[in-house]
Amino acid sequence: MTIKDLTKDEYFNYYQTYIAKVKEHDLVEGLVQNKMETVSLLESLSEEKFDYAYDIDKWTIKELLLHIIDTERIFANRALRIARNDQVHLPGFDQDEFNNYAEANSRTKTDLIEDFIAARNNTIALFKSFSESMLTNIGIASDHKLSTRAAGFIIIGHENHHIEILRERYL
Repeated sequence: MTIKDLTKDEYFNYYQTYIAKVKEHDLVEGLVQNKMETVSLLESLSEEKFDYAYDIDKWTIKELLLHIIDTERIFANRALRIARNDQVHLPGFDQDEFNNYAEANSRTKTDLIEDFIAARNNTIALFKSFSESMLTNIGIASDHKLSTRAAGFIIIGHENHHIEILRERYL
């Protein structure tokens, strides 16, 4: 299943920014490829660089990475619930409030990279477990339609979005 299979009625237009950043990969292949590329980039940075923020009131690389991890976990949870035909309207989340309480800057580079890898490996296993029909299930998240597969592509595109910002503004 590739991004070309996704239709615009499977996700809220707000997520188009992320969907547009997905390369032409199979969903699971994209999750695997992004993991390798992101880990390679992160491992090339010094521990000190992880504490860098490019401007006042901007996140450090540690905070940026933990935001990617937190968002992935939330969207993976949404995907699981939608795939299992959960009819509960899933709530949104405030990324800034999450960041305020995450204490990312007290963690080490190694710890955060390991956390990213663990989250991604779980997401890969989860999406591998979904049947074609599960991937096209649609639920409600943040008061809008969301399919299981759209949640997966949003995870990929969201990561790509923030890695672009990291390359442009932090390095």
